[in-house]
Amino acid sequence: MTHVTEMLKAHPRGARVGDQEKLAACIAACYECSQTCTACADACLSEPSAGELTSCISTDQDCADICLATGRVLSRLTGENTALVRAALSACIEATQACAKECEQHAEMHDHCRICAEACRRCESACQELLSTLS
Repeated sequence: MTHVTEMLKAHPRGARVGDQEKLAACIAACYECSQTCTACADACLSEPSAGELTSCISTDQDCADICLATGRVLSRLTGENTALVRAALSACIEATQACAKECEQHAEMHDHCRICAEACRRCESACQELLSTLS
């Protein structure tokens, strides 16, 4: 059992957002993606060709921020406001799709971009799965 799952179970109100297992997976994927995107942007800045990676750096940073915000909203169990949860998930899906697409363009040359694209695709999938459980 992860800390995310433990916290969801320990909450006095209980999870009010979709399927608890999918919620925990989505929270974890959002935080992991945020960290990976932050690290990828930093790695891009350290590349000799950093000037050619400005779009990747910017997309990484945007995705990191949106994933972090989504993870935080989901962690607060704001089930009463499903419109806000849906909006956060939709924004996260859009950001991860854009970031994965950008990083995939550089994946053969930069391993950090390959890793980031994979994390973005996992987060996108987790957000879509959770979104599909919301009524």
